[in-house]
Amino acid sequence: MLSNAVDPGWVPTKMGGNSATDDLRLAPVTQAWLAADDDAAALVTGRYFHHQQPRYPCGADGKNERAQ
Repeated sequence: MLSNAVDPGWVPTKMGGNSATDDLRLAPVTQAWLAADDDAAALVTGRYFHHQQPRYPCGADGKNERAQ
């Protein structure tokens, strides 16, 4: 079983508001990609993704354990 965290972006919903800059139609793309794609980049676990790209939360560079 694979498990990842996904940031769908700041989308214009009741919570995001009208000023949100991301496209609501693209919000579920990463979740679907991780759940159903055979792409090697999607077959990982323990990662954090935003728009199908791995990201490090809170500005951590992934190498500094104290920043994580």
